[in-house]
Amino acid sequence: MREELLSIIEKNSRIDMKELAARLGVEEIEIANEIAAMETENIICGYHTLIDWEKTSLEKVTALIEVRVTPQRGQGFDRIAERIYNYPEVRSVYLISGGYDLLVTIEEKSLKEISGFVSDKLSTLESVLSTATHFILKKYKDHGTILNKKHEDKREVITP
Repeated sequence: MREELLSIIEKNSRIDMKELAARLGVEEIEIANEIAAMETENIICGYHTLIDWEKTSLEKVTALIEVRVTPQRGQGFDRIAERIYNYPEVRSVYLISGGYDLLVTIEEKSLKEISGFVSDKLSTLESVLSTATHFILKKYKDHGTILNKKHEDKREVITP
C-alpha cells in the first residue's frame, strides 16, 4: 500500500483522505497513520505547489548550473553539495554523471542576479573547478505536469 499511496500523493498532495481510502480500499485512519509515519521517517520530505510563474506579474529567471568539483577525501561530494544547498537562492542540488559532478538549480529576479551568484558565491568555493550556466527560457512540463495544455474542443462534428 505504501508505494501506491506515495504514487498517488506525489501527483496530487491535496487529494482528500476519503478519496485516498476509497482508492486504496482501506480506512481513512490507516491512510492518516501511514502518511504520519512516512513524514516521521522522512520518506515524505515536504509538500510543494507547482506554479506557472509566466502567468503572474512576478519576474523569475531559473538557471541550471553544471558544477565540476574536487571531491573531499572521506566525504566525496557531500560536503560541497551541502555548502551549495545551504545558499537560499538554491532550489535543488543533484549529483550527476557525465562531464560535471553537480547540477544546481537557482531562481532569481534577473540574469544579472544569477550571474552574480555564480561568480561571487559558487565559483569562489574552494572545491569548485568550473561551472556552466544554462537559463530556462520556457517550461513545457514540470514535475510531471504539462503547463500549457492546449484546450481540446470535445464537441462532436456534425455534418449534413
